[in-house]
Amino acid sequence: MKKHNIIIAAILAIGAFTSCNDFLDTMPDNRAEIDTEDKIKALLVSAYNDKESIILAEYASDNVDEHNNSYTYRWLDQIFNWEDITESFNESTERYWDGAYMAIASANHALEAIEKLAEEQGWTPSLKAEKAEALLCRAFAHFGLVNLFAKAYNSQTSTTDLGITYVSAPEKDLDPDYERNTVAEVYDFIEKDIQEALPLMGENYYTVPKWHFNMKAAYAFAARFYLYYEKWDECIKYADLCLGNAAKSMLRNWSEMAAMTQSADAIQNEFINANANANLLMSDAISRVCMAFGAYTTMKKYSHGSNLVGYETANAENVWGRQGYFMPLHSYPGANYEFTIFWKSPRKFEYTDPVAGIGYYHTTYPTLTSDECLLNRAEAKIMLGLNESAAEDMDMWVKNIVKTPSYSVTVDRVVSFYNSIEYAYEKDGMNSTQKKHLNPKFTIGNEGSVQECMLQCVLGLKRIETLQMGLRWFDIKRYGIEIPRRVVNASGSPVEIKDVLKKDDPRHAFQIPSKCIDAGVKPNPR
Repeated sequence: MKKHNIIIAAILAIGAFTSCNDFLDTMPDNRAEIDTEDKIKALLVSAYNDKESIILAEYASDNVDEHNNSYTYRWLDQIFNWEDITESFNESTERYWDGAYMAIASANHALEAIEKLAEEQGWTPSLKAEKAEALLCRAFAHFGLVNLFAKAYNSQTSTTDLGITYVSAPEKDLDPDYERNTVAEVYDFIEKDIQEALPLMGENYYTVPKWHFNMKAAYAFAARFYLYYEKWDECIKYADLCLGNAAKSMLRNWSEMAAMTQSADAIQNEFINANANANLLMSDAISRVCMAFGAYTTMKKYSHGSNLVGYETANAENVWGRQGYFMPLHSYPGANYEFTIFWKSPRKFEYTDPVAGIGYYHTTYPTLTSDECLLNRAEAKIMLGLNESAAEDMDMWVKNIVKTPSYSVTVDRVVSFYNSIEYAYEKDGMNSTQKKHLNPKFTIGNEGSVQECMLQCVLGLKRIETLQMGLRWFDIKRYGIEIPRRVVNASGSPVEIKDVLKKDDPRHAFQIPSKCIDAGVKPNPR
């Protein structure tokens, strides 16, 4: 890992003074030829993006309101207000972009070395597994880029919507001319990589499998990908393969966590426990996620406050009634701030100079989980009209996280509940409910229909499940959910609307880094 960090630091330092093209040309480690399986395995460590998009996506979503305090940064203001990000910070769009393309470069160099080694010694099981991992890493990095920096995939406009550059081979030219593929092209390339990788998967050579694309993580990624790709049958297929015949045993054990010592550190460390069945793929990043979504005032100008949690998310009355969770949310009121969080992100700090007290915050988090995979399957089932089966999946999730729910999740109960509440933001943009107008490019039933009510329910469950993990933003994009930017008063009640993100707002796509625009890469429209 130290070697990995040195390489990253060196490339990022160089990247600060070079163009976007120069960065994409850089070989991850040009000090030695990659001519053994051990070197390939070492290189594949850097095929995972060590930058995260959680802060970018979470603060762009409807999971936060603005509070009247000064606990913010200029770059955080830009994220919340959907502005083009000009500030530099560890979680910036530029750092994420660089980290993703560096991961892609590592994967491509590994693939080149794998093919060469296979020609010399034949295709061993471990070489096949390494090729699968490299292909999945390349696909996953491009998937993150296209969903952050482009519009959500849809069958109507994605053949012309600007995507990102899909890099499928190590660059040999000194200054290649990079052009952005369309969103549809990027998704086609991702699918090709996934389908080539899955038959080659093997896990015997992993010493820490949860930190690599193991079989279940690969299936969970495929399920998420095909859900976003609007290929509902394929989503269900891979979710089934991930969850197996005993899906409940795969879910996070909230009741067991409730029996643990109830301290933030203990619960947070258990949440990121790589041995937990629910955690399929683990990641680590230099990031202030632990501060943003921890019991600190840091970054709390924008937070998940009492109005949101009480009317839209976890503590709002829902299909199962008002029963609480095995692991309740924790509220932190204060002067001009208040926020409510799950205990998820432990505080980690790496000192570069212990005497001076200088260093970096780290976060460890599950990139893919079985709980999300279950709800992705439920959503795909709803799209295919398999409502009873989808309700069973949602009921399984509810009974795993909610302590003694009053009611089971059934289709009739979902329809009755969602038709009994009003849509959010219809009273001067101020009223909060968990039901929001859905405006996807794909066809769904009319408002009030069984399908629309079922989608409202599963999207609400996914919002609770992925709170503080950034994934809500991508559901907002896929479903064209409009969001007001609200200012709340000291008691947490909304008092002002500053802006609204409309269903077709171009700001759904984060702007690509300015250094890439300066190098001639076409920017996102504004």
